[in-house]
Amino acid sequence: MKSQVSSRTKFIKQTAQDLGFSFCGISKAEYLEEEAPRLEEWLRRGYQGKMGYLENHFDKRLDPTKLVPGAKSVVSLVYNYFPDKNLSNKSPKIAKYAYGQNYHFIIKDKLKSFFARIQEEIGEVDGRVFVDSAPVHERAWARKGGIGWIGKNSLLLNREMGSFFFLAELIIDLELEPDGPMKDYCGTCTACQDACPTDAIPEPYVVDGSRCISYLTIELKDEIPTEFKEKMEGWAFGCDICQDVCPWNRFSMPHQEPKFKPQGWEDLSPQEWQELTKDVFQKVFKKSAVKRTKFEGLKRNIVFLKSEG
Repeated sequence: MKSQVSSRTKFIKQTAQDLGFSFCGISKAEYLEEEAPRLEEWLRRGYQGKMGYLENHFDKRLDPTKLVPGAKSVVSLVYNYFPDKNLSNKSPKIAKYAYGQNYHFIIKDKLKSFFARIQEEIGEVDGRVFVDSAPVHERAWARKGGIGWIGKNSLLLNREMGSFFFLAELIIDLELEPDGPMKDYCGTCTACQDACPTDAIPEPYVVDGSRCISYLTIELKDEIPTEFKEKMEGWAFGCDICQDVCPWNRFSMPHQEPKFKPQGWEDLSPQEWQELTKDVFQKVFKKSAVKRTKFEGLKRNIVFLKSEG
Protein backbone atom coordinates (compact mmCIF):
# COMPACT_ATOMS: atom_id res chain seq x y z
CA MET A 1 0.00 0.00 0.00
CA LYS A 2 2.84 2.37 0.89
CA SER A 3 4.54 1.83 -2.47
CA GLN A 4 1.22 2.47 -4.24
CA VAL A 5 0.80 5.79 -2.39
CA SER A 6 4.38 6.68 -3.27
CA SER A 7 4.00 5.87 -6.98
CA ARG A 8 0.71 7.78 -7.17
CA THR A 9 2.37 10.79 -5.53
CA LYS A 10 5.21 10.68 -8.08
CA PHE A 11 2.66 10.49 -10.89
CA ILE A 12 0.80 13.57 -9.54
CA LYS A 13 4.03 15.60 -9.28
CA GLN A 14 5.21 14.56 -12.75
CA THR A 15 1.83 15.38 -14.30
CA ALA A 16 1.89 18.83 -12.66
CA GLN A 17 5.26 19.46 -14.26
CA ASP A 18 4.10 18.17 -17.66
CA LEU A 19 1.15 20.58 -17.60
CA GLY A 20 3.39 23.59 -16.97
CA PHE A 21 2.92 24.09 -13.23
CA SER A 22 6.07 25.36 -11.53
CA PHE A 23 5.49 23.68 -8.17
CA CYS A 24 3.23 21.04 -6.70
CA GLY A 25 2.73 20.56 -2.96
CA ILE A 26 0.57 17.97 -1.23
CA SER A 27 -1.25 18.20 2.11
CA LYS A 28 -3.47 15.85 4.03
CA ALA A 29 -7.08 17.05 3.70
CA GLU A 30 -7.93 17.99 7.27
CA TYR A 31 -9.36 20.88 9.28
CA LEU A 32 -7.06 23.94 9.28
CA GLU A 33 -7.06 24.36 13.04
CA GLU A 34 -4.37 27.07 13.18
CA GLU A 35 -6.13 29.21 10.58
CA ALA A 36 -9.56 29.28 12.26
CA PRO A 37 -8.80 31.91 14.96
CA ARG A 38 -6.80 34.05 12.48
CA LEU A 39 -9.64 34.13 9.97
CA GLU A 40 -12.18 34.83 12.72
CA GLU A 41 -10.14 37.77 14.04
CA TRP A 42 -9.56 39.17 10.54
CA LEU A 43 -13.31 39.15 9.87
CA ARG A 44 -14.04 40.59 13.33
CA ARG A 45 -11.83 43.60 12.49
CA GLY A 46 -13.83 44.19 9.31
CA TYR A 47 -10.76 43.83 7.10
CA GLN A 48 -12.91 42.14 4.44
CA GLY A 49 -14.51 45.54 3.70
CA LYS A 50 -17.62 45.01 1.60
CA MET A 51 -16.51 41.58 0.38
CA GLY A 52 -19.41 39.93 2.17
CA TYR A 53 -18.75 36.60 0.45
CA LEU A 54 -15.65 36.17 2.63
CA GLU A 55 -17.90 35.89 5.68
CA ASN A 56 -19.82 32.99 4.13
CA HIS A 57 -18.95 29.30 4.33
CA PHE A 58 -16.51 29.74 7.25
CA ASP A 59 -16.29 25.99 7.86
CA LYS A 60 -15.80 25.16 4.19
CA ARG A 61 -12.81 27.54 4.05
CA LEU A 62 -11.15 25.55 6.79
CA ASP A 63 -12.32 22.00 6.13
CA PRO A 64 -11.82 20.57 2.60
CA THR A 65 -13.96 17.53 3.40
CA LYS A 66 -16.97 19.88 3.45
CA LEU A 67 -16.18 20.79 -0.17
CA VAL A 68 -15.33 17.25 -1.24
CA PRO A 69 -16.84 14.57 1.03
CA GLY A 70 -14.26 11.85 1.65
CA ALA A 71 -11.35 14.07 0.56
CA LYS A 72 -7.93 12.73 1.58
CA SER A 73 -5.47 15.07 -0.15
CA VAL A 74 -5.16 18.69 -1.22
CA VAL A 75 -2.84 19.13 -4.21
CA SER A 76 -1.62 22.75 -4.40
CA LEU A 77 -0.23 24.04 -7.67
CA VAL A 78 1.68 27.14 -8.80
CA TYR A 79 1.35 28.71 -12.27
CA ASN A 80 3.73 31.55 -13.15
CA TYR A 81 2.40 34.84 -14.58
CA PHE A 82 5.45 37.12 -14.28
CA PRO A 83 5.64 39.08 -17.58
CA ASP A 84 8.74 39.58 -19.69
CA LYS A 85 7.94 43.30 -19.85
CA ASN A 86 6.82 45.43 -16.91
CA LEU A 87 4.11 47.85 -18.06
CA SER A 88 3.60 49.62 -14.73
CA ASN A 89 5.71 52.56 -15.84
CA LYS A 90 2.58 53.69 -17.70
CA SER A 91 -0.54 55.15 -16.13
CA PRO A 92 -3.23 53.95 -15.71
CA LYS A 93 -1.55 50.81 -14.34
CA ILE A 94 -2.91 47.27 -14.44
CA ALA A 95 -1.73 44.49 -12.12
CA LYS A 96 0.55 41.99 -13.85
CA TYR A 97 -1.81 39.07 -13.30
CA ALA A 98 -4.36 40.78 -15.58
CA TYR A 99 -2.04 41.62 -18.49
CA GLY A 100 -3.34 38.78 -20.64
CA GLN A 101 -6.38 36.54 -20.85
CA ASN A 102 -8.40 35.61 -17.79
CA TYR A 103 -6.34 33.10 -15.79
CA HIS A 104 -9.43 31.35 -14.38
CA PHE A 105 -10.27 29.74 -17.74
CA ILE A 106 -6.69 28.96 -18.75
CA ILE A 107 -5.77 27.24 -15.50
CA LYS A 108 -9.19 25.59 -15.09
CA ASP A 109 -8.66 23.86 -18.45
CA LYS A 110 -5.27 22.58 -17.26
CA LEU A 111 -6.83 21.32 -14.03
CA LYS A 112 -9.52 19.45 -15.96
CA SER A 113 -6.79 17.80 -18.06
CA PHE A 114 -4.94 16.98 -14.84
CA PHE A 115 -8.03 15.36 -13.34
CA ALA A 116 -8.68 13.38 -16.53
CA ARG A 117 -5.10 12.04 -16.48
CA ILE A 118 -5.48 10.98 -12.84
CA GLN A 119 -8.60 9.00 -13.70
CA GLU A 120 -6.93 7.43 -16.74
CA GLU A 121 -3.91 6.38 -14.68
CA ILE A 122 -5.49 5.46 -11.35
CA GLY A 123 -9.16 4.81 -12.05
CA GLU A 124 -12.20 6.17 -10.26
CA VAL A 125 -11.11 9.19 -8.22
CA ASP A 126 -13.59 11.69 -6.83
CA GLY A 127 -12.72 15.34 -6.33
CA ARG A 128 -12.97 18.93 -7.47
CA VAL A 129 -10.64 21.47 -9.09
CA PHE A 130 -10.30 25.07 -7.92
CA VAL A 131 -8.59 28.20 -9.15
CA ASP A 132 -9.35 31.23 -7.02
CA SER A 133 -12.90 29.95 -6.78
CA ALA A 134 -15.11 28.53 -4.02
CA PRO A 135 -14.16 29.01 -0.38
CA VAL A 136 -10.70 27.39 -0.48
CA HIS A 137 -8.01 28.76 1.85
CA GLU A 138 -5.46 28.38 -0.93
CA ARG A 139 -2.44 30.11 0.61
CA ALA A 140 -2.77 28.09 3.81
CA TRP A 141 -2.85 24.86 1.78
CA ALA A 142 0.12 25.90 -0.35
CA ARG A 143 2.13 26.70 2.79
CA LYS A 144 1.13 23.40 4.37
CA GLY A 145 2.17 21.62 1.15
CA GLY A 146 5.66 23.13 1.32
CA ILE A 147 5.38 25.39 -1.74
CA GLY A 148 6.26 28.51 0.21
CA TRP A 149 5.47 30.61 3.25
CA ILE A 150 2.92 33.36 3.80
CA GLY A 151 4.73 36.71 3.66
CA LYS A 152 4.12 39.88 5.63
CA ASN A 153 1.93 41.09 2.74
CA SER A 154 -0.18 37.92 3.27
CA LEU A 155 0.81 36.51 -0.15
CA LEU A 156 2.52 33.18 -0.64
CA LEU A 157 6.28 33.55 -1.22
CA ASN A 158 8.51 30.98 -2.84
CA ARG A 159 12.31 31.08 -2.56
CA GLU A 160 12.84 30.27 -6.22
CA MET A 161 10.23 32.48 -7.88
CA GLY A 162 8.89 35.08 -5.45
CA SER A 163 5.13 35.62 -5.57
CA PHE A 164 4.01 36.47 -9.11
CA PHE A 165 2.04 33.27 -9.62
CA PHE A 166 -1.46 31.86 -9.43
CA LEU A 167 -2.46 29.17 -6.97
CA ALA A 168 -4.79 26.32 -7.88
CA GLU A 169 -5.93 23.17 -6.10
CA LEU A 170 -7.18 19.65 -6.65
CA ILE A 171 -9.08 18.29 -3.66
CA ILE A 172 -9.35 14.54 -4.14
CA ASP A 173 -10.28 11.37 -2.29
CA LEU A 174 -6.89 9.83 -3.04
CA GLU A 175 -4.29 9.12 -0.39
CA LEU A 176 -0.93 10.71 -1.26
CA GLU A 177 2.34 11.44 0.54
CA PRO A 178 2.06 14.88 2.14
CA ASP A 179 4.89 17.43 1.97
CA GLY A 180 5.88 19.31 5.09
CA PRO A 181 5.25 23.03 5.61
CA MET A 182 7.85 25.62 4.58
CA LYS A 183 9.56 27.87 7.14
CA ASP A 184 9.21 31.66 7.00
CA TYR A 185 12.04 33.51 5.26
CA CYS A 186 10.77 37.09 5.60
CA GLY A 187 13.14 37.79 8.49
CA THR A 188 13.22 41.41 9.64
CA CYS A 189 12.26 42.79 6.20
CA THR A 190 9.29 45.20 6.19
CA ALA A 191 9.60 46.42 2.57
CA CYS A 192 5.97 45.58 1.71
CA GLN A 193 4.58 47.36 4.77
CA ASP A 194 6.76 50.42 4.23
CA ALA A 195 5.85 50.73 0.53
CA CYS A 196 2.05 50.44 0.80
CA PRO A 197 0.67 53.94 0.12
CA THR A 198 -2.70 53.27 1.76
CA ASP A 199 -1.33 51.62 4.93
CA ALA A 200 -3.16 48.41 4.09
CA ILE A 201 -0.64 46.26 6.02
CA PRO A 202 -1.14 47.52 9.60
CA GLU A 203 0.96 44.73 11.08
CA PRO A 204 3.10 41.92 9.66
CA TYR A 205 1.08 39.13 7.99
CA VAL A 206 -2.20 41.07 8.29
CA VAL A 207 -3.76 42.96 5.37
CA ASP A 208 -6.66 45.34 5.88
CA GLY A 209 -8.48 44.42 2.68
CA SER A 210 -10.71 47.50 2.91
CA ARG A 211 -7.65 49.76 2.39
CA CYS A 212 -5.91 47.70 -0.30
CA ILE A 213 -5.70 49.31 -3.75
CA SER A 214 -6.72 45.99 -5.33
CA TYR A 215 -9.91 46.04 -3.27
CA LEU A 216 -10.60 49.72 -3.98
CA THR A 217 -10.20 49.29 -7.75
CA ILE A 218 -11.87 45.89 -8.20
CA GLU A 219 -14.07 44.67 -5.34
CA LEU A 220 -15.47 47.99 -4.10
CA LYS A 221 -18.59 48.85 -6.08
CA ASP A 222 -19.20 52.25 -4.44
CA GLU A 223 -17.22 55.42 -5.03
CA ILE A 224 -13.59 55.28 -3.87
CA PRO A 225 -13.38 57.18 -0.55
CA THR A 226 -11.72 60.61 -0.87
CA GLU A 227 -9.21 59.70 1.85
CA PHE A 228 -7.39 57.66 -0.82
CA LYS A 229 -6.83 60.66 -3.11
CA GLU A 230 -3.12 61.07 -3.93
CA LYS A 231 -2.50 57.50 -2.68
CA MET A 232 -3.44 55.33 -5.67
CA GLU A 233 -0.10 55.79 -7.48
CA GLY A 234 -1.67 55.37 -10.90
CA TRP A 235 -3.29 51.95 -10.35
CA ALA A 236 -6.56 51.48 -12.25
CA PHE A 237 -6.97 47.72 -11.78
CA GLY A 238 -5.30 45.88 -8.93
CA CYS A 239 -1.90 46.75 -7.50
CA ASP A 240 1.57 45.17 -7.46
CA ILE A 241 3.38 47.54 -5.07
CA CYS A 242 3.89 45.09 -2.19
CA GLN A 243 5.13 42.45 -4.64
CA ASP A 244 7.35 44.77 -6.68
CA VAL A 245 9.32 45.78 -3.56
CA CYS A 246 9.61 42.24 -2.15
CA PRO A 247 13.27 41.10 -2.32
CA TRP A 248 12.18 37.54 -3.15
CA ASN A 249 10.72 38.72 -6.44
CA ARG A 250 14.20 39.35 -7.80
CA PHE A 251 14.05 35.62 -8.59
CA SER A 252 10.93 35.97 -10.76
CA MET A 253 11.38 34.62 -14.28
CA PRO A 254 9.11 35.41 -17.27
CA HIS A 255 6.22 33.00 -17.82
CA GLN A 256 5.94 30.77 -20.88
CA GLU A 257 2.17 31.11 -21.35
CA PRO A 258 1.26 32.84 -24.66
CA LYS A 259 -2.26 33.55 -23.40
CA PHE A 260 -0.85 35.77 -20.64
CA LYS A 261 0.62 38.22 -23.18
CA PRO A 262 -1.06 41.67 -23.19
CA GLN A 263 -4.08 41.76 -25.50
CA GLY A 264 -3.89 45.30 -26.93
CA TRP A 265 -4.69 47.57 -23.98
CA GLU A 266 -0.97 48.33 -23.58
CA ASP A 267 -1.06 50.37 -26.80
CA LEU A 268 -3.77 52.77 -25.62
CA SER A 269 -2.58 56.37 -25.44
CA PRO A 270 -3.20 58.52 -22.33
CA GLN A 271 -5.97 60.27 -24.27
CA GLU A 272 -7.58 56.95 -25.28
CA TRP A 273 -7.57 55.90 -21.62
CA GLN A 274 -9.28 59.13 -20.58
CA GLU A 275 -11.85 58.81 -23.37
CA LEU A 276 -12.30 55.03 -22.97
CA THR A 277 -15.56 53.85 -24.50
CA LYS A 278 -17.53 50.72 -23.82
CA ASP A 279 -16.69 49.39 -27.31
CA VAL A 280 -12.93 49.82 -26.79
CA PHE A 281 -13.24 48.28 -23.31
CA GLN A 282 -15.00 45.21 -24.74
CA LYS A 283 -12.39 44.89 -27.46
CA VAL A 284 -9.12 45.24 -25.53
CA PHE A 285 -10.35 43.44 -22.40
CA LYS A 286 -12.45 40.85 -24.24
CA LYS A 287 -10.91 37.82 -22.51
CA SER A 288 -9.34 39.67 -19.58
CA ALA A 289 -9.79 39.48 -15.81
CA VAL A 290 -10.21 43.29 -15.99
CA LYS A 291 -13.82 42.61 -17.01
CA ARG A 292 -14.46 41.81 -13.35
CA THR A 293 -14.58 45.51 -12.53
CA LYS A 294 -16.86 46.13 -15.56
CA PHE A 295 -16.62 49.17 -17.83
CA GLU A 296 -18.25 51.49 -15.26
CA GLY A 297 -15.82 50.39 -12.54
CA LEU A 298 -12.73 50.90 -14.68
CA LYS A 299 -14.03 54.28 -15.83
CA ARG A 300 -14.63 55.26 -12.18
CA ASN A 301 -11.04 54.32 -11.36
CA ILE A 302 -9.61 56.32 -14.30
CA VAL A 303 -11.67 59.38 -13.33
CA PHE A 304 -10.49 59.04 -9.70
CA LEU A 305 -6.87 58.90 -10.83
CA LYS A 306 -7.36 61.99 -12.97
CA SER A 307 -8.88 63.85 -10.01
CA GLU A 308 -5.67 63.13 -8.09
CA GLY A 309 -3.96 65.49 -10.48
